[in-house]
Amino acid sequence: MATVRDTTYDLLRALGMTTVFGNPGSTEEPFLAAFPEDFHYVHALHEASAVAMADGYAQVTGRPAHVNLHTAPGTGNAMGNLVTAWHNRAPLIVTAGQQTREMLLIEPRLTSRRATELPQPYVKWSHEPARAQDVPAAVMRAYATAVQPPAGPVFLSLPLDDWAQPADPPPPVRTVSTRIAPDPYRLGEFAAVLAASRSPALVLGASVDRADAWPAAVALAERLGAAVWTAPAPERTPFPEDHPYFQGVLPYAIAPLAEKLRGHDAVLVVGAPVFRYYPHVPGDHLPAGVRLLHVTDDPEEAARAPVGNSLLGDAGLTMADLLDLIPAMDRPPPPARSAPAPPEDGSPLSADALFAALARHWPADGVLVQESPSNLPALRRRLPITRPGSYFTMASGGLGYGLPAAVGIALAQRDTGRHRPVVAVIGDGSFHYSVQALWTGARLGLPLVVVVPVNQQYAILKSFADFKETAGVPGLDLPGMDLTALARGYGCATEVVETPDQLGAALTTGLRANRPTVLPVPIRTDIPGLL
Repeated sequence: MATVRDTTYDLLRALGMTTVFGNPGSTEEPFLAAFPEDFHYVHALHEASAVAMADGYAQVTGRPAHVNLHTAPGTGNAMGNLVTAWHNRAPLIVTAGQQTREMLLIEPRLTSRRATELPQPYVKWSHEPARAQDVPAAVMRAYATAVQPPAGPVFLSLPLDDWAQPADPPPPVRTVSTRIAPDPYRLGEFAAVLAASRSPALVLGASVDRADAWPAAVALAERLGAAVWTAPAPERTPFPEDHPYFQGVLPYAIAPLAEKLRGHDAVLVVGAPVFRYYPHVPGDHLPAGVRLLHVTDDPEEAARAPVGNSLLGDAGLTMADLLDLIPAMDRPPPPARSAPAPPEDGSPLSADALFAALARHWPADGVLVQESPSNLPALRRRLPITRPGSYFTMASGGLGYGLPAAVGIALAQRDTGRHRPVVAVIGDGSFHYSVQALWTGARLGLPLVVVVPVNQQYAILKSFADFKETAGVPGLDLPGMDLTALARGYGCATEVVETPDQLGAALTTGLRANRPTVLPVPIRTDIPGLL
């Protein structure tokens, strides 16, 4: 007779989920025992890394990824990157072991008390099956929930003695729609506003990239003659940043953002919140007289927008439909952005000089994973993203995502056969949050290059302290760290880079290697402005 474990593995095969990210514990061993040869276990040394690897993997493959955690402590370890997966809209099925059902009443060691509550509110659905026989059907429901818009993580708490129980007949494999078509009447209203606009602007968010909708975004911008902004703090890039209509990334504060939109009378926001703010700079959300139209596939995102009218719809489907409704416009194109001035020479390098050098040596099909908050303006200034699916970071603002996500993204590039080169830019503060992900990358033999701007400080927090006039905050300096020793200890190649030419040679070598390469780059310790 088939067991619950047999039936569950068969279901995971049918769903195409044969890669499992995790760090094994005792409550997971009955599920992992006699691990099938056609499955791949991606071993992370910490649960936070496992979640971020799965997040990156799911975003590149476009399919849900399975993360297996260790009861309450493992779920607790994973929570920071589970928050990020929620904000990143990464479709994850997160399973965690639970103690034996027969002992749950007396709460033995490693019992997860209120297991379904622990990961909330950062999962779409959280469940512990009432019977062992319900486990496969719960996995099927979890899959259907994770992929529906807005996509995101789901959580299952699974008692360790369930796996050996006899199974009910297997649940049917089901499919569900993953895209929302816009309401035609509301769409017509939006099209009429845009067609009548004197000076429209587009603000595009990460969901444009998730929907493979760059061509529709470019066509709509050119049809409207609209200036194009990327929404604040984007986790993915929605528009070619070398396009003459592209104006940059909007600031993540109320008053400065509104000022950037001054002069426009209609603003169409597609695939982003309205808006993602960080420091509080009060003011009007929009300049006077501006009509804001918001397209999102997330009802909660539509509900919490402080201004504008919202339309539920997939970013790609909605822009394609708008193109059918809006006639060709005879508007002058928006003014092109001025090119940044050449960076200053000097040693150590400035952040601008480092990223200008990175841009000169950037692989044509490269994928950038970014987690260097204080250096982000310089990175975006010097290294424009010009191809879809080429930029990934954390939507949550929480550190510890970038390095393991880069491992998951590099693995997905190999597993999908795309083999796009992956380069991570990880600040020396961020580097240590999930440094153990290097070991997984080395064990997998991934040609990942990690560029680490080293300024020996949490510069973004110093920027925030200056902005908020909170002098004297402790713990913002990071002296005495040997990144090369850490990298070698985890099995990676490493080299300290001090000149632009050295960076180019090291990047070329690293992308041809059979393991990650860590390149610490000492940079100046200037504290950039927060906005």
